Order: sequence, then C-alpha cells, then structure tokens
Amino acid sequence: QVQLVESGGGLVQAGGSLRLSCAASGRSFSIYGMGWFRQAPGKEREFVAGIMSTGRITYYGDSAKGRFTISRENAKNMVYLEMNSLQPEDTAVYYCAADPTGWGREISRFTSWGQGTQVTISS
Repeated sequence: QVQLVESGGGLVQAGGSLRLSCAASGRSFSIYGMGWFRQAPGKEREFVAGIMSTGRITYYGDSAKGRFTISRENAKNMVYLEMNSLQPEDTAVYYCAADPTGWGREISRFTSWGQGTQVTISS
C-alpha cells in the first residue's frame, strides 16, 4: 500500500490552467500504475487519466483528451496532472490513486486513494 496526498487544486476562471500534484509514500512507488479520477456532486467517480508504472503509456478519459496531461517522476514519488482550457464542467474533487498491477487504467484495480483536492472553475 502507498499513501497518497494530492495538492494543487483551487479556483480558476474558465480557460485557465491548473497543475495537480500527488505525493506518494512508500518504497515501491515505481511498480504502481497511477491514475487521476474526479467526482462532481451527484455524479459517479470518473476516470480522468492514467499512467503505467514505467511512464511509457498513458490513458485519458474522453473529457481529458487534448486538454490534460498526466506525468510521473518515479525518483520523487510524484504524479502530476496538467490541466489546460478548464471549463466549469471540470469542477470536481480530483483524486489520485495507485494500481499495484502497474497498468493504471481499470478503476477496479486501484487499491490506494488520496483524500482529494477540490478544483472549481468559474464561468
């Protein structure tokens, strides 16, 4: 298990950008696939982006394609989500999660979750 702490959320205007960070504790971070999910009030948790343990393969949900970029620094136990062209519909709590199988794509495989960071986009 790894412990995850997100940061970087906040309030921005539509069209703006944010960079979310996720700090992981534990010595085996490099074996985990990592992902970002989000949940808006009254909606189900949604897959945003994922990255394999090696960082070589990334995945994006439809809402993130072309606007968001996931990356990781295994040497620093960090995962990032760069978000551009933000819109009010991107408003949600964003969660970082870890997948011990290394793939970072299927929600059922993520076993560790952070507490989330609020992202609010004003129109």
